[in-house]
Amino acid sequence: MRRVELSRSRMIVLVAAMSMLGASACADESSNPGPGPASSPPPVASAADFDPANFSHPTEVTNPWFPLVPGTRFTWKGHANDDEDRVRREVVFTVSDLTKVVNGVRTIVTWDRDYTDGELEEVELSFFAQDDDGNVWYFGEYPEELDGGKIVKTPTWIPGLHGARAGIMMQAVPRADTPYYEEGWGGSDVSWTDRGMVDQLGQEICVPVDCYSDVLVIDESNPEDPGRHQLKYYAPGVGGIRVGWRGAQEEEREVLELVSLEHLSPTEMDELRQIVLEQEARAYRISPDVYGTTEPIDRP
Repeated sequence: MRRVELSRSRMIVLVAAMSMLGASACADESSNPGPGPASSPPPVASAADFDPANFSHPTEVTNPWFPLVPGTRFTWKGHANDDEDRVRREVVFTVSDLTKVVNGVRTIVTWDRDYTDGELEEVELSFFAQDDDGNVWYFGEYPEELDGGKIVKTPTWIPGLHGARAGIMMQAVPRADTPYYEEGWGGSDVSWTDRGMVDQLGQEICVPVDCYSDVLVIDESNPEDPGRHQLKYYAPGVGGIRVGWRGAQEEEREVLELVSLEHLSPTEMDELRQIVLEQEARAYRISPDVYGTTEPIDRP
């Protein structure tokens, strides 16, 4: 593993941001020229606006609040409540260079691992794409929930299947005083109805990796669990840096902070591809009626 030292994190962030801006500029000049700087921002998007024809370069996820640069690995650590106990929590989120067509749109595949007190509790494949306005969409997930290392549950939902729908994970231009937006709909098989809303803009936040300004805070909630909210903090050019909470009914009270921002070596990328493809092979066996009807993941 080629670990990024904390003192060098700002350099890594700048390199990632520059590469994303360069890719975006090339795409704009070559095939999707946009209006000049004086143009008005895109309209506030909602899940009802989903149109596969509006995804010309879907795997170029350059939204400054939610950039997905292949090979980037985020690690957040913190704590949460489990009944009356406080437990250690760790989430590791890695962006692959693999893609998968979901509901008519080519998406980028990410790999997510969740740990509690050092024990792996969930491993998840998730799918994202960016539309031509700059909104990042969430295209479902295949999670494996574990108990003692054994898979006990796989609540899979894929847009376009069994009533599931894609949702917006990050708006192109987050604005204050705008309504909640659906982050997806699990359909008839899975109760997944998360939604987000811009809560704060222009915050200054320090986490172990670095200190950031102009931080965006998104309030995430679920209408089926009123009084429970997650607050997710996003730094421009980086992505998620912190998770907090609010709400009288919020029992878990999870707090996470970004402790490591890394970029995988070529060898680590090969290992990541193999792990993701092995998990997809299990998905085809375990979820034949949902995941089993999708197109296979493509290598770059």
